[in-house]
Amino acid sequence: MDKIDSKPVAARPARGGAADSGCGCPVTAFQRLISGKYKLRIVWDLQDGARRYSEIRGGLLRGAVGSQLIAPRVLSRELKALTQAGLIERIDYGLVPPKVEYRLTRKGETFVPVIAAIRNWGMRHLQQDAAATQPVSARTSNRGNKSAA
Repeated sequence: MDKIDSKPVAARPARGGAADSGCGCPVTAFQRLISGKYKLRIVWDLQDGARRYSEIRGGLLRGAVGSQLIAPRVLSRELKALTQAGLIERIDYGLVPPKVEYRLTRKGETFVPVIAAIRNWGMRHLQQDAAATQPVSARTSNRGNKSAA
C-alpha cells in the first residue's frame, strides 16, 4: 500500500472531488480567476495607475516580439472578467466621445505582489532553463564576447 504523509492513499480525500466543489479549493478558485492569456498582464500594467482601453491594448505588446494586437472582443472579455472578480474597476466619464478608464481596486492592488512573485520566479528559473537548453557551441562562443551578455 502506498503511503504519503503517513496516511494510506485510500484515506486521503480525492482531488477534484467533493472537497474541491461547494466551498471550493483556493488553488482552483485562483486558477479560474487568472485563467486567460492577458489577465495577469492587464493587472500588472494597471499598477502604475488608471489606463484607457487603447493604452491597455497597446501595453500588452510591450516586450512581446512578433506579437499581434489583441482582438477587441478578447480584451473586452478579459476586462469584464477582471471587473466582475473585483480586481479592477471601470470608470465611465459619460463624455462624448466616450472616455472610459480602468484602474485597480484595493483587492487588485493586493494581487500585484503575487504577480511580482511570479515574475521574479520566472526571471530566476526560466532564464536559467533557457541558458541550460542553449547549445554548448552558443554558450562557449559568447564567453570571450562580454558585449553579448
